[in-house]
Amino acid sequence: MAKIITIDDALNLIKSNDHIVAGMAASEGRAFFMRLHEIAHRVDNVTIDNCLPLYPYEFMVNNSYAKRFTIHSWFFSGDLRKAFKNKNIAFIPNQLHFAGQKRTQFKKPNVFVGTASLPDKHGFVSLSLSNVYEKHMIEQADTVILEINPNFPRTHGDVEVHQNTIDYFVEVDYPAPELPDNEPNEKDKKIGAFIAERIHDGDTIQLGIGGIPNAVALALMDKKDLGVHTEMLTTGFMKLFKHGVITGRKKNLHKGKMVAAFALGTKELYEFIDDNPAVMLLDGNYVNDPMVIGQNDNQVSINTTIEVDLTGQCCSESIGTMQFSGTGGQTDTATGAQRAKNGRSFIALYSTAMVKNKDTGEREPMSKIVSTLKPGAAVSLSRNDVDMIVTEYGVAELRGTSIKERVERLIAIAHPNFRDGLRQEAEMIGYI
Repeated sequence: MAKIITIDDALNLIKSNDHIVAGMAASEGRAFFMRLHEIAHRVDNVTIDNCLPLYPYEFMVNNSYAKRFTIHSWFFSGDLRKAFKNKNIAFIPNQLHFAGQKRTQFKKPNVFVGTASLPDKHGFVSLSLSNVYEKHMIEQADTVILEINPNFPRTHGDVEVHQNTIDYFVEVDYPAPELPDNEPNEKDKKIGAFIAERIHDGDTIQLGIGGIPNAVALALMDKKDLGVHTEMLTTGFMKLFKHGVITGRKKNLHKGKMVAAFALGTKELYEFIDDNPAVMLLDGNYVNDPMVIGQNDNQVSINTTIEVDLTGQCCSESIGTMQFSGTGGQTDTATGAQRAKNGRSFIALYSTAMVKNKDTGEREPMSKIVSTLKPGAAVSLSRNDVDMIVTEYGVAELRGTSIKERVERLIAIAHPNFRDGLRQEAEMIGYI
C-alpha cells in the first residue's frame, strides 16, 4: 500500500531534463499522460519516448507546450502526424525487436510509465497488453510508475513483474483502449483471398494491422491447425482460434501457444486473452528476432506497405520525407519468415490511392506501384528482402528474380490504367 500514489504524486516526481518512456499503444499509462501538460509551468526540456500513442495528449498536440516537452517516437500515430508541425516531435528509426535496447544504449530513461493488471495474491502484476520493450524499460529506468487497472486483462508469458521491483502504483479505472474490428472492403477481400490461397494447413502466421490483414484472417476460416507467432495479436486471431482454425499443433516453437509481443483489438479480444494459457506475450526482442521467427517451419509473414517501386523496394512508413507511421516489425517478420523452412513473406497494398492534385485540388487515382519511390521515401523493406507483393490484381513472386523480371511481374499486378506508363518509365530508366 505504501507504493500506491495519486496522479498528482506521480507528476510531482517529474523534473526538468527527465527522459520518460511510455508503454506501447494500449500500455502507455493514459491517466498520467492526460495530465502531464499540467506541470509545464515548472519543468523544462522533458523528453518523452512513445510508440503508437492512442490519445491526443495535450503535452503532445498543443503547440503551447512544444518548448517544454520533446517527443521521440518509434511509431507515429495520426495524432503525432498532425502535431509534427509543432517541431518538437521526431521519429526514431528502428527494427522493432531492437527498439528498446538500442534506445537505452543511447539514452537511459529516468522514468518509465506503463499499465498493468491488478496484483495477484502473490504480489505479481501482469504487464497485460504489451511486452515489446516494457520489461526492458522497467529494468533500465530509475523510477517506474505503473497504472494498475481492473479493466486490463491478466495475460501470460513473460509479463509478470513482482510489486517489489516497481517503485509506484497508481490506481485507475478506465476501459482498455480498443481498436475497432472494421469490416474489410472488396479490395481487402480480393487481396485476402490471393494470400489465403498460398497459406497451407499447419502454417504459422503473423498478421499486421489494418483492413487487409483482417481480410486475410477471414479468408483463413477453412484452414486447419494454423499456428501463431506474431508481433501483434489482433481480434482476427481470436476469431480464428474460436473457429477451431488455430491450434498450434504443428509449431516448432511454443507448440500449442499463440505467441505475440503485444495485443490491440476489441473488448472481446481482451476478454479472450484474460488468464488464457493459450496466449503468451513474450519480450519483443525475442518474438520479433528474425533468427527466432525462422525456427518455425512454414512461417508466413503478412504485412502492408504504402508504395513499392519496380525493383521491389517497399516504403511502408513515409510519404516522401513525411513520416507517416513506422517500420515496426515489418523487416523483422518478413526476413524471419524467409529464414524458415518453407517460409513465405507477403507485402500487400492497393494498386492505387486517391491523391489530391496540387493544381486542381481534386483527388485523383495514383498508382502505388511506381517506377521510383518518392524523393526521401524511407525504404522499410529492401529489395534484397522482398518475397511476394500482392494487390487486388494478383501476386508478384519476386524471390530470386532479376530487376527485369521484377518489372514485368509488378506491372502485371498494377492497376491496368497505369501499366503502359510504368512500362515507358521502366524503359526510360533502363530497367528493361
